[in-house]
Amino acid sequence: MELRHLNLIKTIAEEKGITKSLGKLFLTQSAVSHQLRDIEDRIGAKIFYRTKNQWLLTEEGKILYDAAVIIQAEFNSALNKVNEMRDGHAGSIRIATECYTSYHWLPSFLSRMNTLYPKLEVKINIEATHKPLEKLLANELDVAITSDPTKDKSIKYIELFKDEVIAIVHKENQLSHKKQLNPADFSDQTLIIHSYPLETVTVYEHFLKAQKAYPKQIIAIPLTEVALEMVKSGMGIMTLPAWALRPFVSSPNLRLLKIGQKGLIRIHYAAIRHEDAQKKYIIDFIENLKEELNKDEHISYSHN
Repeated sequence: MELRHLNLIKTIAEEKGITKSLGKLFLTQSAVSHQLRDIEDRIGAKIFYRTKNQWLLTEEGKILYDAAVIIQAEFNSALNKVNEMRDGHAGSIRIATECYTSYHWLPSFLSRMNTLYPKLEVKINIEATHKPLEKLLANELDVAITSDPTKDKSIKYIELFKDEVIAIVHKENQLSHKKQLNPADFSDQTLIIHSYPLETVTVYEHFLKAQKAYPKQIIAIPLTEVALEMVKSGMGIMTLPAWALRPFVSSPNLRLLKIGQKGLIRIHYAAIRHEDAQKKYIIDFIENLKEELNKDEHISYSHN
């Protein structure tokens, strides 16, 4: 039995007969009668019995009518959701970034999106943080924020913004007088990172690794505030994107230093599956995210 058969039963029942149903079914009387007989033959039972003035449902017909009401309502609801998704007003987006510190900007942005698109559901997948592209390909994410794109042809990358990773040292640290840090400068330092693996640490993966330069010691501290307190106490140095430092740049005991001659610049991308590139609600979400992330102001370096 098909959806059109249920619609036929529902319409005849509500109009109390075939004649009044023709305008809603857009069928001839003979076509309606033929389809009704076909349905009754398939189920082996009568659906309607006729009185002088109207057609009434049999017990079997009532069961089919109740099912038709529920199914049609569900179908209409699903169709509305599809239309809203097509128009960019509704949908469900699972998102993760490759770095814990990048979640800093998500709460305020999601609050704004909830106001603009109340039917758009956004879920943050913290567990996918260190493997966002892998989770994207496994269909566990819809949007992955990354600064390390791969060449996988099934992924589409949309540039979001650029930022710079800066070194933070104590003012008494021997490096604090330098205008820029070279790979060798890290060799006798304790480097404080947010978390392992090292492949997810930008200063290691994109600055130290190629030069085979390694810090004297590496300590993982997952809380930025605690890590900065360690730097203030002279217990090590750390690196962070400039925007993440904004709440802490006023400390007189900290110096912000450029990493490398041109600075350690990252490009962040929104990665999506190519098959989702036509979904308007996902593209609209990314465009709004791009606008939000490019509002950040520049932070200047500090020297003695």
